[in-house]
Amino acid sequence: MTRQTPSPATTRRAAAAPAWWPVVVDLVAVLAFVVIGRRSHAEGLDLPGLLGTLWPFVVGAVVGWASVTGVRWPLASVRAGAVVWVSTAVVGVLLRVVAGQGVQVSFVIVTIVVLGVFVVGWRAVVALVRRMRTRRA
Repeated sequence: MTRQTPSPATTRRAAAAPAWWPVVVDLVAVLAFVVIGRRSHAEGLDLPGLLGTLWPFVVGAVVGWASVTGVRWPLASVRAGAVVWVSTAVVGVLLRVVAGQGVQVSFVIVTIVVLGVFVVGWRAVVALVRRMRTRRA
């Protein structure tokens, strides 16, 4: 498989985009997961409740971001998203267990599916849009 050299316009766009924006999008995705989960279980959206549910998954995301950064993959890539997704779900669930928070099989399944859609999904959409723009150029 041959690798295409990025065009000058693509390189300028990549250089102009802050390196931290995928972290912000991931944090919003994880927060949305927590808010949706708490609302669907009629739990309050008070700050202590949100933070209590959120922190294990944020720690998992940090582990994923550190792993991806360690191998120097772009944080916005789909493969980086897969690492962040698995890390967020696995570490998040394990920390919930250690913290004595409720973890049932159905919760684990929903966590894996929803975080996969949220964390990998936005990256897949970005990759598709970039691919379509490249073909048009």
